[in-house]
Amino acid sequence: MTAKHVFTVFTPTYNRAHTLARVWESLRVQTFRDFEWLVIDDSSTDDTAALVEGWRKQSDFPVRFYTQREKGMHIGFNMGVRLAHGELFLPLDSDDACVPGALERLLWNWNQIPADKRDGFSAVTCLCRDQHGNPIGDKFPEDILDSDSIEIKYRWDIKGEKWGFHRTAALKEFPFPEISGVRAIPQGVVWSMMAAKYRTRFINEYLRIYWTDPPVQQGEQLCFGYPASKLGPSHALWHKTILNGELGWFGHAPLAFAMSAANFARFSFHTGEGLCKQWAQLRPAARMLWITCLPAGVAAYWRDLSRERRTGKVS
Repeated sequence: MTAKHVFTVFTPTYNRAHTLARVWESLRVQTFRDFEWLVIDDSSTDDTAALVEGWRKQSDFPVRFYTQREKGMHIGFNMGVRLAHGELFLPLDSDDACVPGALERLLWNWNQIPADKRDGFSAVTCLCRDQHGNPIGDKFPEDILDSDSIEIKYRWDIKGEKWGFHRTAALKEFPFPEISGVRAIPQGVVWSMMAAKYRTRFINEYLRIYWTDPPVQQGEQLCFGYPASKLGPSHALWHKTILNGELGWFGHAPLAFAMSAANFARFSFHTGEGLCKQWAQLRPAARMLWITCLPAGVAAYWRDLSRERRTGKVS
């Protein structure tokens, strides 16, 4: 399908009527105007729907609003990608904002990638600052760096909040897994798979405003306070992705990979998967590390069960 807009700005939300105006106000003053705002609401009980409808009526850019029934952010993200009319898909959280020139600068940097190489890229990623103007997270080692999320993590050890878009077509190749009863899938599951195929242009420009206070209160998050047993399917998948797809970087972060091996066993036990099934899911290169770290994984699993019995949070 031919894109109708350059950008789809995607905002998943749940009971954020009190912060959503940050997104609206920052989009309303963007210097680049070829975009739509796609809002997917996860069954909010506040005035979110009426608020967005009021903005839609006065907006000079398309505002589209959809609801889903308590399915979780990752399923809302997949829905957003399917519904997007933009060539470039830019998530913007419901309690954050961006600078007036954000879309313009993201697109300018995307267009600086040579046309004959652009098909090998999926994204432009920039820096964030808080509402007081303070930087959030590490800068990249170069002002313009072509790399991927795995190399950024292990070779450059870059930490902290970042922001940017992916090509919508690339995201359609790598949807979030939708597992029955699981309301949250770590984003790294998808970013890791995409990094194996596509590169990202990382830029040292502060384009997103990340609110750091007041702290998020219980009940505002799409997934909050789950016991370890409830997190089993999503976290086992995440650590399996690391072991199978990123182990080539073991020399840069051996302890991190050892922890992933132990946690793969830990959360797999929570899903009822025994040793044979765990073995079968891992590539040969990951199996020896998994065996080595298996005692730590078993200990963590039993610790989880003990803690959940004490607190009453037993699945």
